[in-house]
Amino acid sequence: MCELATETSSAWLMVDSWEALQPSYQRTAVVLDHFDEELNGNMGGMTMPDGSTRKIQILLLAGGDLIESMGKKDVWASEDLHRILGHYGCMVIERTGTDVWEFLLSHDILYEHKDNIHVVKQVIYNDISSTKVRLFVKRKMSIKYLVPDAVMRYIFDNSLYSTKLTRKRDYVSYAFD
Repeated sequence: MCELATETSSAWLMVDSWEALQPSYQRTAVVLDHFDEELNGNMGGMTMPDGSTRKIQILLLAGGDLIESMGKKDVWASEDLHRILGHYGCMVIERTGTDVWEFLLSHDILYEHKDNIHVVKQVIYNDISSTKVRLFVKRKMSIKYLVPDAVMRYIFDNSLYSTKLTRKRDYVSYAFD
């Protein structure tokens, strides 16, 4: 779905299938380690206009709701949080209904690595999240303007996120007409 979302909408974004091709779940810290090794180890970083090379900064991109999940001990291992936030860092996109700043102050590990956490202020109200897209599909609500058309078709063609098989028209409100 990530490939479908970026194939026509961006000339500078890419999708790497490594994580999806692994035989089992991969922790976020392991995924970031993989990208660091590929981009900075195997590829040697980024070549600058003057011919020199520079290390590529690897960051976790996360919504405010994901950052709040870092406070749950059964979701994130402390050593992974130290690796992710201390070694790599995180770019947090504010989400409506989450108080990222309050959470950063109240969580010891996040506060310890606060200089590596960059919060992108939500200037325009944007409440779209993968969680909401999945919920809309499950509730048979339209996702027409929430995801690219190719992603929407993939979700419906593969009956994703629904508890039972439902006709496409029920989801998209005549979006394919």
